[in-house]
Amino acid sequence: MDRSIFEALLNKRRRDLIEEIREQLARSGEAGTLSPLLERGDEGDDSFADIIADMDISMVTRDVDELRDVEAARVRLADGTYGVCSDCGNEIADERLLAYPTAKRCIICQTAYERRRSTTAPARL
Repeated sequence: MDRSIFEALLNKRRRDLIEEIREQLARSGEAGTLSPLLERGDEGDDSFADIIADMDISMVTRDVDELRDVEAARVRLADGTYGVCSDCGNEIADERLLAYPTAKRCIICQTAYERRRSTTAPARL
């Protein structure tokens, strides 16, 4: 497949993420959003304000992490390693890259990676 398609996908996602981050940061900086909650001084209101602040931070963090993945994929595209599995060196299927343009592993290696990193412990009584 033509690599310019992947370049366009990555560039669009980069622009979208930057805009989302800017909007989230602008929203979190708006005093009017949280001021009614903070003015009451009630313990429940403080907890609610903390939850909102944590959600804003989590969303920005998630978007920044994805932006880093997009930038890393753009570097791989520029240096000719885009679409090559970082683990086994085989080609990553175009279908996978279309669905997940920042993929750095083929589906087989990604599955193995996720199994190794799984922290789910069996349920105990």
